[in-house]
Amino acid sequence: MSDSSGDSRVKTLNFNVGVLGHVDSGKTSLARALSSTASTAAFDKNPQSRERGITLDLGFSSFTVDLPEQLRGGQQQYDSLQFTLVDCPGHASLIRTIIGGAQIIDLMMLVVDVVKGVQTQTAECLLIGELTCPRMVVVLNKIDLLPPNKRQTAIEKMTKRLHKTLESTRFKECPVIAVAAKPGGPDAPDTEESQGMSELIELLKKQTYLPQRDPGGDLLMAVDHCFSIRGQGTVMTGTILQGSLAINDTVEIPSLKVTKKIKSVQMFRKPVTGAMQGDRVGVCVTQFDPKLLERGVICTPGSLRTLHAAVISVRKIGYFKGSLATRAKFHITVGHETVMARVTFFGLPPVNASTPPSEPSLPHSLEMPFAFDREYFYQDEYVTGQVEMSSGPEPEQWALLEFERPVTCPSLCLVIGSKLDTDIHANACRLAFQGRLLEGFEDKSYAETALPRLRIYKTKHKEGQVERVSDDYTVIGRSLFKKETNLQLFVGLKVTLSTGESGVIEGGFGQSGKFKIRIQEGLSPETKQLFSSTSKKKGKGGGKGGQGNEEEPKADCQPVSIHLHFKRYVFDPHKKMVQS
Repeated sequence: MSDSSGDSRVKTLNFNVGVLGHVDSGKTSLARALSSTASTAAFDKNPQSRERGITLDLGFSSFTVDLPEQLRGGQQQYDSLQFTLVDCPGHASLIRTIIGGAQIIDLMMLVVDVVKGVQTQTAECLLIGELTCPRMVVVLNKIDLLPPNKRQTAIEKMTKRLHKTLESTRFKECPVIAVAAKPGGPDAPDTEESQGMSELIELLKKQTYLPQRDPGGDLLMAVDHCFSIRGQGTVMTGTILQGSLAINDTVEIPSLKVTKKIKSVQMFRKPVTGAMQGDRVGVCVTQFDPKLLERGVICTPGSLRTLHAAVISVRKIGYFKGSLATRAKFHITVGHETVMARVTFFGLPPVNASTPPSEPSLPHSLEMPFAFDREYFYQDEYVTGQVEMSSGPEPEQWALLEFERPVTCPSLCLVIGSKLDTDIHANACRLAFQGRLLEGFEDKSYAETALPRLRIYKTKHKEGQVERVSDDYTVIGRSLFKKETNLQLFVGLKVTLSTGESGVIEGGFGQSGKFKIRIQEGLSPETKQLFSSTSKKKGKGGGKGGQGNEEEPKADCQPVSIHLHFKRYVFDPHKKMVQS
């Protein structure tokens, strides 16, 4: 629904088409060739990018067509269909801009240079499409560069190759169409007629569907441009991601921590009284400095949160070749911001954990929601499916993100982690993982207030040896602790002997890190047999604090080892040792 104004004359459905592709594949020329009505943000207002001939921001433009057959009837009666083209930059370092725009796209046009084929950034655009958008059309551009006698063969060959590339994606068998958006290249005179545009418009019409639009819930609008009109106020143009807005509503600009009243609303230069999810609008509010908000979001007051850290669900992106290591830093794109964050990966306790978890461990394939009262296992890095013995799905995994500066975003929004500092000419995918934001921490001192609630643990295992037996219920151990260890911290912890008995650490013995273990059930006859024989001590006192008549293992038998297992919660301020 594009005109919520009570004006019953014309109702236009707005359909957002993302134009993505490698730098220089001709996306902007294509958008220009397709469009008749340009909005304020169309065709790249940035002078720097005009000089360089590449798009540096999301460009928006639109054109209106008759309503296609498949959209007639139904509950919503529309009269026409407006395509809003979101021209996303292809320049490698600007991937963050694309991700910002991808969340408002109903259909993606992937533009491929017919001469060069799929390049690294084309693949990255494809990935972003897979994460954010249900349908795609591939546009083979620049067919005017192919010699006329070989043109058809070259187009067929490239189409085949693309279908093969798309086989394993959600876009398999998607339509491929060949065009020349700007014959002769960007500098050619405009007298050259573009080729294939009317066929492309027909194809786009065929691919449209009624997007799920919901006017309910809190308003969230992605703003991509901001300017002031003298005597009227400040205009923000953008796309409504959720909810709706109307004249006289109050909206919040969270990054500026201010609220403003809506004075007027326009859709592609026509005044309307309101608009809803999916619509592209210009909203005029009471005056503020437009330089403070070039891009960002506006929302229902109080509905967005500004986070210093967050817990997300996480899935590695298959094409990413590096490892995902805990404590590494990634570029995190969340909402409309990209910020560096340090990442800590964690998962469900291993099924065969040597320290039994305090709750039964579930098979990894079960979808489990994140909860603060559940225990999680600290991971040095993200675990991929091949590590699991089964070839089943990858285990459910999560990550803690600690942002270098606070970010403002809605809950449950898409999160993408990338390595944007990778060399852009390296033939490597820079998108590393994706997920959903599950929990956010708004408190600046979240490390003290919130993280201790995260029950992520590491298991620890120490091994020592029995030095000698004092009596049937007491043994002296060594090599488990360093001389300087504070043994008091370990008093009361359970240990097991390699002979099967279990006991409790009672305290230190002497000054050299030795310790006393109390065996509640007593030593078994077999263990006593191991220690008895000619190895009785003859001295009056077996060392400082010792007693006479103690037994050591026979020289020719295996030493008896002592095993101490415990776990430590990574965010426990007291660093307590815990045993189940």
